[in-house]
Amino acid sequence: MNPVSQDKYSLLAQNPEQRAEYLFTTIKQQGDIWTLVDDDGAMILTSDDEDCIPVWPDEVFAQDWINGDWSQCRAYRISLEDWLQRWLPGLEEDDIQIALFPVPAEEGLILPPWEMKDKLS
Repeated sequence: MNPVSQDKYSLLAQNPEQRAEYLFTTIKQQGDIWTLVDDDGAMILTSDDEDCIPVWPDEVFAQDWINGDWSQCRAYRISLEDWLQRWLPGLEEDDIQIALFPVPAEEGLILPPWEMKDKLS
């Protein structure tokens, strides 16, 4: 069994800071990050008048969001290299923040792209 599956419910119960720490650790270990896309591109959340791209440490958590308004989405894997080289500069340019490991009941922490790059570098 996938260790993420075993720990899924305990991870979802953690507070936003703990989930963010898990996200950064997992990204560095696995070398990838997950978001949701549809035929038009990456999905964007609006939080406190900010546009945010949600990201997760594993496909299983991203798939939890594929329902309702997001039922047309699919989980999308991004390599850490692409995330750092292409995605973060593009998000910075477009003034899009990053929602770190949101869960259905709450959004999670929001970081600007430059701050996430600092945490992953």
